[in-house]
Amino acid sequence: MAGLLYVVATPIGNLEDMTYRAVRVLREADLIACEDTRQTRKLLDHYGIGKPTISYHEHNEAERAAELAARAAAGDTVALVSDAGTPLVSDPGYRLVRAAIEAGVPVQAGLPTDAFRFGGFLPSKAGQRLKALETLASEQATLIFYEAPHRILEALEAVEQALGDRPLVVARELTKIHEEYLRGTAAEVRAQLAARDAVRGEMTLLIGKATAPARDDTPVEEAVARLIARGTARMDAIKQVAHQRGMSKREVYDRVVGDKA
Repeated sequence: MAGLLYVVATPIGNLEDMTYRAVRVLREADLIACEDTRQTRKLLDHYGIGKPTISYHEHNEAERAAELAARAAAGDTVALVSDAGTPLVSDPGYRLVRAAIEAGVPVQAGLPTDAFRFGGFLPSKAGQRLKALETLASEQATLIFYEAPHRILEALEAVEQALGDRPLVVARELTKIHEEYLRGTAAEVRAQLAARDAVRGEMTLLIGKATAPARDDTPVEEAVARLIARGTARMDAIKQVAHQRGMSKREVYDRVVGDKA
């Protein structure tokens, strides 16, 4: 039976900033993977935690990730910490999280955090929601939104329409008793939720970053017209095309509007 991988935040400065839950997890873990074992030992000694540690940092994470994922898959509980703050946010950890997920180990994270964009709540109206997502189609960062349970199915449908089959996570009831993570494409996760009698709980929607765009030789005017035909406002379409082509908004605007002025 697979074990667990916990991603544990540690204090940035004051050691007393640890949460009760973080202390409990570290005490119950079979192994603690840390960026610097000497630095983490100071924290563990402060709380009287004597569990074994193993180094996991940017210079050994490729090989160590496979080793730790295998330990978790075999039944161990592994806790991942960095020197200060949260692993994966400007610190190593994503390779281990990805390896654990691929091995079927339950994890408390799952998408790249080298760059992310928090967007609050998506618009409640369908048209505005779709446009908001379309403007972020080329964003090279993990997108994070809050969503209400009664709108999550509609939101996932909009994600599929605007962003396609990207990997995403719906995190439900974060930090609570019924905490749950649903992973897959928008269509796959939507099907899981739609099959339930009711969808409850606070939702956090995390959407994988855009892949590097392939070269698009479509004329600029045609690319803008295509977005407008899908319901995107003209200026938003111009901004999207400008961003995708590495052009200024003025340059795209002049191409699209100049001849018609």
